[in-house]
Amino acid sequence: MNLEGILAISGKPGLYKLVTQSRSGFIVQSLIDNKKTPISAANNVSALQDIAIYTYNEEVPLIDIFRSIAKKEDCKAALSHKESANKLKDYFGEVLPEFDEERVYNSDIKKVISWYNQLVDLGMIDLEVEEVEEEKEADAETPEAEEK
Repeated sequence: MNLEGILAISGKPGLYKLVTQSRSGFIVQSLIDNKKTPISAANNVSALQDIAIYTYNEEVPLIDIFRSIAKKEDCKAALSHKESANKLKDYFGEVLPEFDEERVYNSDIKKVISWYNQLVDLGMIDLEVEEVEEEKEADAETPEAEEK
């Protein structure tokens, strides 16, 4: 699962991929219909890799939340973002038990679940690759055993 270059644009539905940067903003490509669109620097653009959700202790990166949902749902779609507010909060509480209920709004939960489901539909959610990469990183960090 790689969120690099995946953008959410305020006021525009769906997710976008950054194609290139222009003098006046960006050129993005919709992940839904593959149409390219110029976006001015005045638009509110958020890179998914930079988004984090508040907990009582720290901020948890969005990718970690997506991993948690993917583990819970076996890389399949989560419940609909159109469910009732209570259902969404309960579900999000299962995925991220320590989320700060005063600073994380229902609209935030809806966006996270909607984005996750869009990425599932696009086939961009894959835990097997993540687990292999994590194992490689752990092996690289472990000092080799000293020879006797």
